[in-house]
Amino acid sequence: METIGILGGSFNPVHIGHMMLASFMSQWGYVDKVWLTLSPRNPLKDPDDLLPDMKRLAMLNLATKGAPNLDICDIELSMPKPSYTIDTLFLLRERYPECRFKLIIGSDNWRIFDKWRQGDRILSEFGVIVYLRPGYPVEKRHIDGLEVVEAPMIDLSSSFVRRAIARGKNMNYFLPQGVYRYIIDNKLYNVPSRQ
Repeated sequence: METIGILGGSFNPVHIGHMMLASFMSQWGYVDKVWLTLSPRNPLKDPDDLLPDMKRLAMLNLATKGAPNLDICDIELSMPKPSYTIDTLFLLRERYPECRFKLIIGSDNWRIFDKWRQGDRILSEFGVIVYLRPGYPVEKRHIDGLEVVEAPMIDLSSSFVRRAIARGKNMNYFLPQGVYRYIIDNKLYNVPSRQ
C-alpha cells in the first residue's frame, strides 16, 4: 500500500522551502509521495494578501510540474468550511482506499496539536510526521503514531516572499520554476510596475 504524506498550507505563494521539504520526505522514504494540499481562503478572516484559491492552485501546478513523487491535492476547496484536517484525511481515505495517508506538520504546529480537532484520532488512525523547526524542539518522541524527522530547513516564509516582491526584489531563486514569472505576469502581491 502506497503511503501519501499530506502537507497542507495556504501556499501563498508556494516557495522552495515547501518543495525541499516535500521532496526530502519522499526521497528519503518517510512516505512514497507527498500531496501538497491547498487550504481554501477563509471568507471570515482578514485575507492578509491571501490570493484567491485558483491563483494559488495555478502556482502549485507550476511548482509540481515534472517533480517526482510530488502532487497537488485540492480536495479541501470543495469541502464545507471551515475544513478540519481530520475531515480531510477521512475523505481522502474514503476516495483512495488503496493509499495510506500520513499528516506532515512542523514542530511549531505539533506544539499546539492538542488543540486540533480530534488530534488523537489523526495520530492513531493516520500518523503524524513532525519536521523540526528552529526554536520548537519535540520533547516527548515516544508517542504512538508520531515520527520526528530532522529535515533540511531554510528560514524562508511566504510572508517574506510577499513583502520582498512588494518592495521590488527579485524572488526568482526563492520560488519554484515558473512561479515568479507567474506572479510578475499577473501583477500579484503588489508587484511594482517597473518589474
